Amino acid sequence: MNLELRKIDDTNKAAVELLEVSDSQKQYIASNKSSLETAMKEEYREIARPFAIYADGKIVGFTMFAFELTSSDPNDRYWLWRFMIDKNSQGNGYGSLALEKIIDYFKSHGADHILLSTKENNTSAISLYHKYQFAETGEMNDDEIVLRLNL
Repeated sequence: MNLELRKIDDTNKAAVELLEVSDSQKQYIASNKSSLETAMKEEYREIARPFAIYADGKIVGFTMFAFELTSSDPNDRYWLWRFMIDKNSQGNGYGSLALEKIIDYFKSHGADHILLSTKENNTSAISLYHKYQFAETGEMNDDEIVLRLNL
């Protein structure tokens, strides 16, 4: 299987906006449309890096990173802001493969760590993150726990 991250553009934006997680997962993540709107705001244009996740040429998910290279805190520069696999594509291993690609992206773009936050009861996502050595930091981001992977 060929899995890749592709930048969001006019050819795939509408398809990405239509992707959804299952109803039981909607409490954990903003819609892709909302995330892309955030990425286009003036204060986030230089920080947000949105991508479509493709498997064998088909869009199966969405991810968005934050690279805050001008942050005064070097421990707060690299975030995995969004990560989802469409409800119709879940259960095929795309989440694991995509997370490997995401980690590779961060490494190849100079990151020395990745931070993310999620609800404490999002056990399936936390289990996936633990599989890739993300660990809780003990910090909170609003009502979400923060996890960190040192690269």
